[in-house]
Amino acid sequence: MPEPKYVAIANKYAADIRTGAIPPNVWLPSHAEIAREHGVSEIVARQAIGQLRRKGLVTTVERRGTLVLAQRDDTRLSPERQTESPETTYKTEATADVEVVVDRTVTEVSASEALADEFGLDVGAPLVHELVRASEDGRPISISDTYHLPNQSPPEADILEEELSERVPPDAHAEWLGIPVGEPLMMVKQRFLTSADKLLMTSDVSYIPGRYRTFSFRMVLPRE
Repeated sequence: MPEPKYVAIANKYAADIRTGAIPPNVWLPSHAEIAREHGVSEIVARQAIGQLRRKGLVTTVERRGTLVLAQRDDTRLSPERQTESPETTYKTEATADVEVVVDRTVTEVSASEALADEFGLDVGAPLVHELVRASEDGRPISISDTYHLPNQSPPEADILEEELSERVPPDAHAEWLGIPVGEPLMMVKQRFLTSADKLLMTSDVSYIPGRYRTFSFRMVLPRE
């Protein structure tokens, strides 16, 4: 299924902003100019700018237009912070007067065919599912679905693989973060493995648009 035209337009501008081809404090073309350039309606152009705004890449100034914003650092992605709890990470990032709330729901589930294949288990084998939702001053900032083997939280892992990329999140993630269902946003895929590449835990984490930028790596985890 082809991506909507507004998504394609927004992704092109997003790539140019993130690579510096379009630097901070530059005014983007008007909705009418974007519509003419891409052969779409002004409604589609407005949708594209709206997506850039939700990603934190631009801001709209009344009667002036759309201004490109300076991008925040990848603070969350420094290697020493990969194994922190959400409580520790978000409280470190927040200012002193911001209330951070992390809500966790933990349930035992039976492995679906996809999860069984990923973990190397039989279909129906027991797994633990953790749903974690974080907010700052009542504003949702992230949501994650984590699956791990029983008694593997935190996992006794040797290797962490992590990929941060723009993907369409599950509907529940979009609803929690307050973005349109089906719209791509920044997501993290984490896999905690033994040195023999046995999977112990996997997480899919969605962040509110504009919080972090693209990054991926694989690291060896220190053991105490």
